[in-house]
Amino acid sequence: MNQSNLSRRNFLKASALVGMGASLTGVTTMAAPVEPSKGDMSKGKISATRPRPTGQKPVNELTTKPLDKVRVAIIGLHRGLTHVVSCLGIEFAEVVAVCDIVDDRAKHAADLCEKKYGKRPAIYSGDEHVWEQMVAREDLDAVYIATPWAWHVPMCLRSMELGKHAFVEVAAALTVDDCWQLVDTSERTQRHCVMLENCCYGENELFVLNLARQGVFGQLTHAECAYLHDLRTVLFALGTEGDWRRNYHWEYNGNLYPTHGLGPVAQYLGVGRGDQFKYLVSMSSQEMSLTHYRNAHQPNGGRHAHEKYICGDMNTSLLKTEMGRTIMLQHDVVSPRPYSRINALYGTGAVFFDYPARLSVDEPKPYGLEAEGSEDWLSPKDMQIMREKFTHPLWKKLEERAKGGGHGGMDFVMSWRLLDCLRRGATPDSVVYDAAAWSCIIETSVHSVAHGSAPVVIPDFTRGLWKTMKPLGIAEA
Repeated sequence: MNQSNLSRRNFLKASALVGMGASLTGVTTMAAPVEPSKGDMSKGKISATRPRPTGQKPVNELTTKPLDKVRVAIIGLHRGLTHVVSCLGIEFAEVVAVCDIVDDRAKHAADLCEKKYGKRPAIYSGDEHVWEQMVAREDLDAVYIATPWAWHVPMCLRSMELGKHAFVEVAAALTVDDCWQLVDTSERTQRHCVMLENCCYGENELFVLNLARQGVFGQLTHAECAYLHDLRTVLFALGTEGDWRRNYHWEYNGNLYPTHGLGPVAQYLGVGRGDQFKYLVSMSSQEMSLTHYRNAHQPNGGRHAHEKYICGDMNTSLLKTEMGRTIMLQHDVVSPRPYSRINALYGTGAVFFDYPARLSVDEPKPYGLEAEGSEDWLSPKDMQIMREKFTHPLWKKLEERAKGGGHGGMDFVMSWRLLDCLRRGATPDSVVYDAAAWSCIIETSVHSVAHGSAPVVIPDFTRGLWKTMKPLGIAEA
């Protein structure tokens, strides 16, 4: 769905990001984590763990009625076209309806479905609210939401209220208030709200998850992750996500896109399942690169000359968990550099770093490796031995089918896994608590930056369930 026709006023209204950003000029200096209340993006105290409303049931082990065929609708066919293609390759899924504000996008997606199924899915297009008609259909099980960020929460809420499971692109929500809305609605309706964090299903991420689950790392102590991606041309590309995504750079200063790096790392560490985010501190560098690029290139005939960006080029956040582990999380989409999510994990028995993938093992001999110690990264030969021993079973199962799929195949693996869980009635690998915990870093990082990098408590969306929740089951898939 394209949001280029929304005015800036409507954009801000839809985002519900009001009264924050540059207006937070006070600096707080304190040793203990703060509990923000005044001037934050949310209406209430963002750090408070809110009580579960009467009658609501947790969804950490929510199972549903098994399905012979999972009937899918997809909103937003720019990014969502990848989800259409993935679903077309899954024998137990059927794309029933497609939706986009741009008619040609919806028609193209329908053409692909007709070629596959021999029949045409329902098309909803041409109006920014036509999606409401689509999610009201009775022949849907799950709704993919691949729209601009401002639409994620209202589309998720409406889908769940109408009995559909919501599969939402990253980030699931922009404010802590909205994160709680997703949690409460998922619990009240007993519908899944799963964030489509495809990076959790990458080959290397699944490999590291399996290494961690099989004990290769020993006791986990620290992780590093990021979204470092030069998006300067995208941010100024008309008719694309640049039409709305750049707006956040003039409104907020923090980590605007935390989940690609943080999601996999949170799963390695068992966050939400035996450990939990406790608080973060966040700081941003000065803003330079986006302004420099704009001034040097004068994109779109100089029409953006009046824009003043405040989001620092590099945001670095440090997260502490209840078990005492630490996570470094970074965000930079405006510097001229190669792509990286860092994807690093430390333990008493091994260390892994990605981009490129490197592994160091403290005791190589038990694994049949030639390495004599941990002072060097494993050789390509030893690395291959570890790949053969520990490549994730889900990746092994789907690797051939995923070839040619979006983002190196991870998009297909993600959709196959999530839809298979719905088909079997099983609980997905991540639930609404994960979507909320990973997404709330946007607001908590913005608040910390605005208050002199003060520690900010991260709310517990599981409401204490993390202490008893079962470990992630994906390693046994």
